[in-house]
Amino acid sequence: MAHKSQVGGIEKNGSFSSILHCKSDLKEGSLPWGKEPLNGQVLMVLNMDNNFSATSFDMELCAEKLKSLGVQVAGDQWRRLIQDAVLKPEVRRYMFYNSRAFQIAFAVVFYVSLWTNIYSTVQLCSLGRYWEASVLVTLAAVAVTVVVILVIDRRQRKINVNTDVRLAAVNEIFIKHSLILGVTDVLDVPHNILQLWFVHFSPERCLQSLSAHIADLQRTRGAGLRRSLDQLCVVMEAVVRSDPGTEEEAPHEESPLLPSGVNLKKEPVTCNELLRLVPEGPPEVMAQQLLVIFSGCYVRLLVTGRLPGGVAGRHLEHGSVPCLCQFIETTELNTRQSWFPGR
Repeated sequence: MAHKSQVGGIEKNGSFSSILHCKSDLKEGSLPWGKEPLNGQVLMVLNMDNNFSATSFDMELCAEKLKSLGVQVAGDQWRRLIQDAVLKPEVRRYMFYNSRAFQIAFAVVFYVSLWTNIYSTVQLCSLGRYWEASVLVTLAAVAVTVVVILVIDRRQRKINVNTDVRLAAVNEIFIKHSLILGVTDVLDVPHNILQLWFVHFSPERCLQSLSAHIADLQRTRGAGLRRSLDQLCVVMEAVVRSDPGTEEEAPHEESPLLPSGVNLKKEPVTCNELLRLVPEGPPEVMAQQLLVIFSGCYVRLLVTGRLPGGVAGRHLEHGSVPCLCQFIETTELNTRQSWFPGR
């Protein structure tokens, strides 16, 4: 099930404001479906222009719509988590350089550069005087460019530590209210629009199914399960603290030349540590952690129509689209393949 985003309705006042799209007009305190929405159903989308650093999502309007949906969440907490996850300048720059607009520009520059280099090489071999050589150069450049685009597209189908995993803290709060969030981008020439998706998701059935699957893997393939989960890690920068009691005074010959009155600011010594996102524990705890970590990636692939096909016989609610637990089982807990970057 792919949900096509709409960027219409943007104010033409020189800057973009956050626009909220809901599936239908909502009356206060009521749901438009009459029944509990299905898992994977998009409730609303927040849009923001990523070209302007001063713009942000309209959090006030978002809070009002969440209340109309019956979601009661402390506003200050989730707003701060969204700010840390998506709206930091370094994250927004990363998303821009990984956006569709930048990829299109990269593909054009790559094709022109590749064509020029291949054609120049052919001319050095005295084969560039014939029109057949130009055709062959063009075909070769197109083929290589298409391969590069497919590689980039394949990588985008994997979980992204810099965006998807950063939303884990937000989803840990919203999943208790049957909501999960994901972020995507869409090109609205000449603007790059960031979209924050709110998708309905009730975790009870997925949590039960995934816990049973992890318990079965722990009994039958414990080593393989641990190897798969060990790849789910992030690099953290930790400050190395020295023990004052173990420091030795420098000998007189090695004393500093500057007077003792001058205070030198020493920068703290840091080192990189690997933090496991899913530590060893009971199957229920590990399953809950996996649901939170992969929820952002699941939403991103769901709304862009990139989810792999589901297996019949499971609790599928949208035809062939897999639920979150099945997505985790086939992408992360399957030792034959992995969707995590760098593996």
